[in-house]
Amino acid sequence: MTQVFSMVTRSFKNKLEVKKQESGIQVLLKTARLAGDLALRRANQQRKHTTPLRPSHTALFPHIDFEGVRITTLAERVGISKQAVSQLIGDLEQRGTVELNADPSDGRAKLVRYTKRGQRELLEGLQLLREIELEIEQTIGDKKLRLFRKTLAELLDYFEKESA
Repeated sequence: MTQVFSMVTRSFKNKLEVKKQESGIQVLLKTARLAGDLALRRANQQRKHTTPLRPSHTALFPHIDFEGVRITTLAERVGISKQAVSQLIGDLEQRGTVELNADPSDGRAKLVRYTKRGQRELLEGLQLLREIELEIEQTIGDKKLRLFRKTLAELLDYFEKESA
């Protein structure tokens, strides 16, 4: 019985791998995850901190408005619980990346905002991504990298229109 199960499992795994390779979107998602992992690893190596950045922290970054955002709104945008966002914001607050301020429109509510340090770290993060891109350019060449950027911009445009 175990041998039959093993053969079925192996067959499924082979089919799955073929299907994954046939899906450009799946390859893009895996590439994005691995690129994000590399960037986080390097960022944490460069900035020794008691609270290392995790993917769950960086998932919040695009959703934090510069004028501030309520934790409840942030939770809705990211699709996780208010409690989970509060814990992540607590980590980022401890790092000095964000701060909580009273919402001028409702004194009971708090707004999450980037600190000056957080703004500086965002720019440093983008510089780190650029450095990784330069390494990729050494591997695939300038022409392919420019085409890659152009294609990604077109894909982004497509997905933004679809999500509107």
